[in-house]
Amino acid sequence: MDLENLNQKLLQDFEDFLQNQIPIKDSFHPHFSIAMKKMFKAGGKRFRPLLLLNIVQNYSPLLLKNAYYPALGIEMIHTYSLIHDDLPTFDNSPLRRGEETLHITFDEVTATLVGDALNTEAFGVIAKSPLDSQVKIDLIKELVDGSGVNGMVLGQAIDCFFENKKLKLDELKFLHIHKTAKLIASSMKMGAIVANLDLDKQNLFEKLGLEIGLLFQVHDDIIDATLSSKEAGKPTNNDSIKNSFTNLLGIDKAIEEKERLKNRIEEILNLLDDNMQQRINYLIQKYL
Repeated sequence: MDLENLNQKLLQDFEDFLQNQIPIKDSFHPHFSIAMKKMFKAGGKRFRPLLLLNIVQNYSPLLLKNAYYPALGIEMIHTYSLIHDDLPTFDNSPLRRGEETLHITFDEVTATLVGDALNTEAFGVIAKSPLDSQVKIDLIKELVDGSGVNGMVLGQAIDCFFENKKLKLDELKFLHIHKTAKLIASSMKMGAIVANLDLDKQNLFEKLGLEIGLLFQVHDDIIDATLSSKEAGKPTNNDSIKNSFTNLLGIDKAIEEKERLKNRIEEILNLLDDNMQQRINYLIQKYL
């Protein structure tokens, strides 16, 4: 299995689908439609959609084209969260994906409303997808769980409230499980839902996604602490007041935590078939 070419094809096909599906209504607003497209044209790793699409392609390849819809829903939610995270009320970041953030290029109101629009439209994309009605309901419920008050939003609320207040390690993990890991876990579980896998397999992918999500966060914290803004494609060394793994544990211990997470992920991966193991390992190696 040539995983590099396979994922390049998945990524390109998803990118083409994404660019054609961004919901834009023409109006006399001078730049709202441009702002809607800007973040997507800046690219991104598309890590979450690729997790979902690899699961569907491995188990139910005939459903792959239908899976682009929930994959886009996830990417819309992720992108809205980045836009809001960069706003002055949160991190006040001038750079994202190597380009100016929306509130810098345009203004705070435009950036906020683009994020709001993507958050709303993500569920509309899934609702209009060519999938079984019950599957669509299950997908929407899962995306709500990963992104809403029991997921990403709760994690963001804890992150903001406890700036300058040192958390314990278990509290730090709770924060990042919700802020980062749950949406990654939802991406994987949603792939299993589209592929019509049984509940045990869905839950296994969810568990795997939570561990990958924590690994993703530890990796991101290490990048913030060790790379320049140019190398990372976004501002770095700006989490000094935040509860990060590097701030709590130090860089060396954070790297040790990253290795522990990789070992736990390997244990779960061993419960999957060889092809699926190879696919997920490829994505982890490529992006983490």
